[in-house]
Amino acid sequence: MSRPGRDGAGAVGAARARDYGEAARFLRHREPALFAAVRMLGVPAYQPHAVAGYAFACWTDDLCDQGAPQVRAERFARWREQVGAALAGEECGQPLARAFVHSARLRELPGHWIEDYLAGAEADLSFTGFAREADYQAYVDRLSWPFTMLTAGLVHVGGGDERYAAAGRALADAWQRLDFLIDLAEDLGEGRLYLPGQSLADHGVTRDDLASGRRTEGVEQLVADLADLAEKALLQADAILEVPAEFRPLSRMALRLARRRLAAVRRAGAGIVEGPVRDSAWGLLALLTAARRPDARERAHDRLAR
Repeated sequence: MSRPGRDGAGAVGAARARDYGEAARFLRHREPALFAAVRMLGVPAYQPHAVAGYAFACWTDDLCDQGAPQVRAERFARWREQVGAALAGEECGQPLARAFVHSARLRELPGHWIEDYLAGAEADLSFTGFAREADYQAYVDRLSWPFTMLTAGLVHVGGGDERYAAAGRALADAWQRLDFLIDLAEDLGEGRLYLPGQSLADHGVTRDDLASGRRTEGVEQLVADLADLAEKALLQADAILEVPAEFRPLSRMALRLARRRLAAVRRAGAGIVEGPVRDSAWGLLALLTAARRPDARERAHDRLAR
């Protein structure tokens, strides 16, 4: 990303290059593994747009997660004003917003994904938990799915067709479920629980069981059943690979990393209450190295998709 303004999609000019450079610096610091994947696997002309999309989404996510509720709400309100100004072509002092909006215009990303994501992020500021699975699914619809399409939607000019969007929704569901499981102990330590209350009740598990790190049979089965739901969603996400061949490595990486994390959650079982599950550096390197090659599952999908 040393010369992000010089790509085939038209992100040109010194000011624009600085905006993309700021997005790259933020993402490299915030998500170094993700940044490395984009740099190693992304089509050169697409890299600035992918970085801008991820940086925009991650910056928004951080604004909503860090600080006291009132502070978060005030920060987010200012951010929405900045993004609105960029979308309207008005003066905007935030380079991450400028870079993303520029990429969204060049790639003709449907505007509703941006509006849906910001509306979902604002609603998340007052998050109090999920009573039932339906509440979790509504959360995926209003926040996780738009988050995914802010980046995956930039692959296709116009954002992709309905089948591609549905695959993005399935991937968002799988990723979100896995994130909530992987970060369960950490989230509870910060006073948040992202597992549906009815799911806990169905397994005879209480919030205190989870917060206290109790490895009960109920917790074990709860984790297994939620992992099953994540796997079901992941099996429906293969159409995210239906992109031009040169874009496939990044899509492969996303799917394979999700499968690796699913396997890690299953191995941890009830032990997930004791601390977050983290990716190994060597495992990530192996995935990056192999991401340019299709596996048997992808070849089978291609045969069925013909």
